[in-house]
Amino acid sequence: MLEELQVSLKMSETPSTTLSVVHLTSSEGQVHSPRHSNVTHPVVAKRISFYKSGDPQFGGVKVVVNPRSFKTFDALLDNLSRKVPLPFGVRNISTPRGRHSITRLEELEDGESYLCSHNRKVLPVDLDKARRRPRPWLSSRSISTHVHLSSAAAVPTTAPGMLRAPRRLVVFRNGDPKTRRVVLLSRRVTQSFEAFLQYLTQVMQCPVAKLYATDGRKVPSLQAVILSSGAVVAAGREPFKPGNYDIQKYLLPAKLPGISHRVHRKGKATLEKRKSGNWKVSVTTSDFPNAGTSSQVYIVLYGQCRSSVPIYLYGRDGARFQDGHEDIFTITVGDIGKPFKIRIGHTNSGYSPSWHCKGIELQNMNSGEKFYIPVQQWLAQEQEDGEICREFPILSKGQPVLPGELWNAGTVANVYLSVYGEKGDTGSRKLSRSKSALMFLRGQIDTFFLEAVNLGNLCKIVIGHDGLGPGNGWFLEDIVIRDPTTNNEYAFFCHRWLDEGEDDGKIVREMYARDNTIFSVRKKLELKIKETWAAESWKFMKGNTLQFYSKLTGGFVRLHPDGTVDAVGEQTDRYGLFDVIFNKGNLCIFQSHEMRHLSLALDNGGAAGMASGGALTELRVLYQPNRCALLESALCPGHTLVVDRHGKVADESSAGYAELSKEFLVFVKGVFLNSAVVILATSLCQALCLQSDGTCTGAGNQSEQSHWRVHRVSSGICMFESVKNARMYLRIKDGHCNGTGTGDTDCHFKIKRNLENASISLESLKSPGLFVGLQPDGQAKPVIYTKDENVCFYPRVIQFGRENPMGMSATPSQGEDKMHLSKHQKETLLESKARHPSPLSSEKESRHSHSTETLLSEGEWKVLVVTGDTGTQANVTLWVYGDEGVTGPISLTKDSPEQLFLPGQKDEFQVVLSSIGEIYKIRIGHDGTSGQPEWSLQRVTMEHMKSKKTLNFVANVWLSRNQADGDIVCELPVMKEGGPVFPLVRYHVDVYTGQLKQAGTESEVSLCLYGERGDSGLRLLHRSNMPVRFQRGQIDAFQIEAVSLGNLQKVLLHCEASDKAQYWYCEKVIVKDPGTASESIFTCERWIPFMSQGSMHSEIELYCQEMQINHPPKIQEEANDGDWKVTVVTGDLENAGTTATVSLCVYGEARCSGPIILGSGKHHLFNPNSADIFKINLKDIGEISKIHIGHDNGGEDPGWYVEEVTLENMATRERFLLTVDSWISDRENDGQYTWKEVPIIRSHRGPLLGIM
Repeated sequence: MLEELQVSLKMSETPSTTLSVVHLTSSEGQVHSPRHSNVTHPVVAKRISFYKSGDPQFGGVKVVVNPRSFKTFDALLDNLSRKVPLPFGVRNISTPRGRHSITRLEELEDGESYLCSHNRKVLPVDLDKARRRPRPWLSSRSISTHVHLSSAAAVPTTAPGMLRAPRRLVVFRNGDPKTRRVVLLSRRVTQSFEAFLQYLTQVMQCPVAKLYATDGRKVPSLQAVILSSGAVVAAGREPFKPGNYDIQKYLLPAKLPGISHRVHRKGKATLEKRKSGNWKVSVTTSDFPNAGTSSQVYIVLYGQCRSSVPIYLYGRDGARFQDGHEDIFTITVGDIGKPFKIRIGHTNSGYSPSWHCKGIELQNMNSGEKFYIPVQQWLAQEQEDGEICREFPILSKGQPVLPGELWNAGTVANVYLSVYGEKGDTGSRKLSRSKSALMFLRGQIDTFFLEAVNLGNLCKIVIGHDGLGPGNGWFLEDIVIRDPTTNNEYAFFCHRWLDEGEDDGKIVREMYARDNTIFSVRKKLELKIKETWAAESWKFMKGNTLQFYSKLTGGFVRLHPDGTVDAVGEQTDRYGLFDVIFNKGNLCIFQSHEMRHLSLALDNGGAAGMASGGALTELRVLYQPNRCALLESALCPGHTLVVDRHGKVADESSAGYAELSKEFLVFVKGVFLNSAVVILATSLCQALCLQSDGTCTGAGNQSEQSHWRVHRVSSGICMFESVKNARMYLRIKDGHCNGTGTGDTDCHFKIKRNLENASISLESLKSPGLFVGLQPDGQAKPVIYTKDENVCFYPRVIQFGRENPMGMSATPSQGEDKMHLSKHQKETLLESKARHPSPLSSEKESRHSHSTETLLSEGEWKVLVVTGDTGTQANVTLWVYGDEGVTGPISLTKDSPEQLFLPGQKDEFQVVLSSIGEIYKIRIGHDGTSGQPEWSLQRVTMEHMKSKKTLNFVANVWLSRNQADGDIVCELPVMKEGGPVFPLVRYHVDVYTGQLKQAGTESEVSLCLYGERGDSGLRLLHRSNMPVRFQRGQIDAFQIEAVSLGNLQKVLLHCEASDKAQYWYCEKVIVKDPGTASESIFTCERWIPFMSQGSMHSEIELYCQEMQINHPPKIQEEANDGDWKVTVVTGDLENAGTTATVSLCVYGEARCSGPIILGSGKHHLFNPNSADIFKINLKDIGEISKIHIGHDNGGEDPGWYVEEVTLENMATRERFLLTVDSWISDRENDGQYTWKEVPIIRSHRGPLLGIM
């Protein structure tokens, strides 16, 4: 039987770029108010409402104006600037229609409303609409509730703004999940966060001072409570205690964070079901033990138009994502266009969060179109690579995905193909008749038909060309073969050159069919994202200054002084610049270039400015194949920065997903500075380069030949000189574009920045309208600008120029003192990270005023610092501790040019402290920078500006790394009646480094002690009793002097290792208080840094043994039915460890456990001469007969020598010791297998045969 096979070949192409134009419309509300007169009647107190110009969503602020509260009109403007979010503060107040400006307090009328703006231009606001703005708690109602309310709008039942449907909240007692209460978030109990805590104190019948989410994250405000997942853990002064805080049966159908639309189980009919954008989601959990999860699962759909926000999947019966079960949900995401990928993940909460997902099926309930995604992977911290969030491509039948973008990828040679199947092959066939007029062009899909006897299931192909003709090199993306008789589709993934001058020089390749097309597409997606990050990662180097551009809004992301964030900034807006102050892989901290105390942060789905270094400011950069970046919270995976078409940050209160965007193009400031060396990339791996004959091509490699030195002629005008061939310049002359210029005006180019794709175009200054362009074969030529890819170049900086605008380092060796964090600044960042201050409070705490014109507040203090006989030029920082809280860090600097901290000098500062109660100690120190880092501190005096109360702190200490105790930070207690209120204690700290191979480190290690009375601050462990610190098997003794902390509760260890060779294995920390002779033991037994939730963490909290929180790989003593402890011992041979992922399979009389993934050697498991302990569940497996242990042969060095494996039943203490003493490697022994079968030997029966 003859059949005809359809063969589609896809060459590398450039993805088309479309420009979306958004037309914005606005309406101005008319508000009738009486005309204001210059003559006003005296009023003792005026109650006035102020609204924001042009923003009907701003609900207004009410202010009481009287002669005591505001003596001048400027004082009122300053007060409103802190309450009304405007870019430059409130500088103008006008009547509601904007016709009359208010310039004096006497012109304000009692009971009236006014508009605030930052300039003379005022946009009217519909005040009735602004007054009806819903409260935050109303925004969390389900979409069905909104539909019901809108349908009943004709019959108003309650006054505007009243809480019509109080939300239920489950409150657990910290450490005791069985003690819980359900409360209603009514207006009566949510007047303020402090009032709500007092209310919970009465309800829980225990002191409540702090709230946590069920996964341990702190809930710092009332807004966070209202927008939480529906459950909180109430705690006193003690830290969070993990537990099984299961909320589903108490709360459903509540709303989870990140959802604007409710998610229902199958069968729940709603009005939204009839609209477009409704999808049925079927999630199948794998059918083997412990594959299910107790965590909250979410999904994100990505379409060609936009993507959805994280949508949490949950049902009404509480039983979901169980072993072998299929869970079906219906979700509403709006019109996202044709979907191309999904993101699936969970919150890692509950008693058993690990999850193995088998597959996901999506069905568009409007069109009926179906998509299937075979997942077949773990989403678990302790399995495989530790990821709890993954992305997968969506592929419909015959859909090409992720084209390449290589120039000169086509070929004119003759192409031949052989197809192999179960029943033979087709022989070599020349592909000559395509549906396209010209074959094998760049970015083109050619379709051919081959007639052959039925080959059965296809297994491989051989494709190549004869190498004839000019430009015969060929870059082949992939081949798809369709069998019309069976409708089977076979994918052959290539993504390589068939070129004697590229890659490995081969022009014939053999490719094997994948099990399904999804596998090929997933591999292409992963490869594309990896290549994109490799090309764009230079932008996130520490010290760079960035801008984030949204194509949806046409504006740049801005961080305002009040901590608000939007995406409507102009290119020159000073609030739209961000400095990269921390970078580790794709984990970054973006600090405002204008306001160094604020950084971009993500919390509860929203964005704000927060104190630099807090956990919420750590953002993960996720690049997409279209060169756009997503900014995702490192603390809450799945939560990204999302803006609507108006540029406002979209959060849980967003009414729908229409016209949202989370993709941003990233621009670097200072790229084309004078003498800079750049690459003008034309694709992810190609660049514009100068050839030996003087011509230029865009198909060159990104090597030294593609390096161009920038010569800045004037603003926006540059010349480009070849670095490899000096005095040869890029030019356009006489209709040709080449590199034979001499530096005259033919070589002058105007740089045009393309906001649509973060590229630039080069326009000839002498021949306006002509740009440097590329032909399909990559050769450069002058072209007219058409917004096509052939005029787009993606600059990459190899070396920055001499100038240093926007705070960017000119070279890696310059600007270090400005852009790179010092050791003490790292301590400051980590200190604030542990406390998560709000952006406004941090700004207020750090501010020190030098003006006494305003009225004195309760928190204003005068600080007098007396220097001894040695001064310092380093940066000095202060922390103040009270019995109700702490304020700091406070930078002791002045705006005046006078020099501070000179020998014998008294320096006076004014600081503002928050409500911290009775002060009992301070911490003061410097960062060890500048030419004079040593400092002799004599004393510190604090005087309350209002009550004149004085606190004395006697120091007489030497703060220097080189002298005394080596400390640059000291703590001082308050002196009363000639003695300290709390004594100074010199804690003895013993740090035990483990015995594992390469357990030692040369990295700096810091430690912070926590007790009943606060903390010691993060201290660098600098002066040890050993000559070399933190060596393998060594005990290092340190001393930390601090005001008595009372009973110690925990310690925080920090190790910032630059590479894997400097990772540190800490066994334990023992802290001794010589005054009480007490000893506190803090067990660690793990590597630092370590992997958690898919990211590396350089610090860990260790709890005292009586309250120890177990971390993998420690095994809890409480054992469930079927729990076994598995100990795997790696041999003490050279290179005995493995980088692969290890799995175990246990065989019993009743059944087999299936593959159980123990972990990966990439995460510091299975090192030479080490024992790794795991807990697995083998319930109902019967009597064990044998095991299989092996690995996936992954990583750089997968070979593994296993010494022995021990299995111990944690309930019955039955124990089996299995001796392996063998290499498991494809390069050792017989080199055939990467697994080993070991029998169980019992005394009453003979051993089973071992099979390799």
